Amino acid sequence: MQQPSLFAESEIQLKNKFPSTRYQGSKAKFADWIWHEISHISFQTVLDAFGGTGSVAYKLKDNGKAVTYNDILPFNSIIGKAIIENESVLLSESDINLILEERKNIEYPTFIADNFKDIYYTDDENHWLDIVRYNISTIKNEYKRAIAWFALFQSCIIKRPYNLFHRKNLYVRLMDVKRSFGNKKTWDTPFETHFRNFVHEANNAVFNNGVECHSVNTDALNVDSKFDLVYIDTPYINDKGIGVDYADFYHFLNGLVYYDNWANLIDFESKHHRLKRQYNIWSDKDNIINGFVQLIEHFENSILVFSYRSNGIPSIENIVDILIKHNRHNELRYSRDIKYALSDTKSKEVLIISYPQ
Repeated sequence: MQQPSLFAESEIQLKNKFPSTRYQGSKAKFADWIWHEISHISFQTVLDAFGGTGSVAYKLKDNGKAVTYNDILPFNSIIGKAIIENESVLLSESDINLILEERKNIEYPTFIADNFKDIYYTDDENHWLDIVRYNISTIKNEYKRAIAWFALFQSCIIKRPYNLFHRKNLYVRLMDVKRSFGNKKTWDTPFETHFRNFVHEANNAVFNNGVECHSVNTDALNVDSKFDLVYIDTPYINDKGIGVDYADFYHFLNGLVYYDNWANLIDFESKHHRLKRQYNIWSDKDNIINGFVQLIEHFENSILVFSYRSNGIPSIENIVDILIKHNRHNELRYSRDIKYALSDTKSKEVLIISYPQ
């Protein structure tokens, strides 16, 4: 095993092209460190198997790799299409104006206004969401549409307390009280302003790295296994057995994607109208180790790079033991200087770099 990396946060030189993100568990602040630790490895085709915000996939694209971004959540895969797969298509000012225009000749659907009153947004904001969501769906170019979706998703997130959809808590925004957290100015900024800003960020992120990149939306085990390197950042379960359920945290964004079938997917018994829950091995502390075994076996011929935390379940030692049993050579890298803002100080970012033999 190798010694912890001495790469310090002060050495990171960000290029400021990747859009800002407020996504739970985002690896944006770790992307440069991760690249530093794997840049010596010889590889060209790479899969980001649990893509999330796309920050690592974007870093890999920025360094000339043929990237396949995957995420099982449909809204994330659209983000991947906007900034990873997309090589050159931008959203123009006239496109934006058309998206934001409420046209008198259209009878807009009202699902959000009818079903999410007083849950996440005000009545006027719900009305705005119904209109803009419909207008985006009429855009013919898939990459323009993806950028518009990206801007809508980010606008929805930034106007939410905690940047999540895990509770019915619009009242937190609207209460006239002294606050110890959050940004009321950001919450109260009109959706249109946020939307225009996020389109600008996405447009600035689009570039062609000279090789084809792709975005897919499936279970990681269903992705083709023929990649030189696979980057794996599974949902995290801490040492207390508490996991991160991204489908539950961001269900509203997936609902926007599934708009026409949303009513059949909602658990109306929940106060915040989440989507009906489906089993996820990555949030099952008693079965998650089987998920790691399946990943290792599925990508048996690839270099594997696990992005992990030092206090996760299963433990790093458990994962390395599985890798050794599958006849793989393994190296560990610890980030000393970059920490999660809201995590306990015991948790550090760890890379497990595993080579087939």
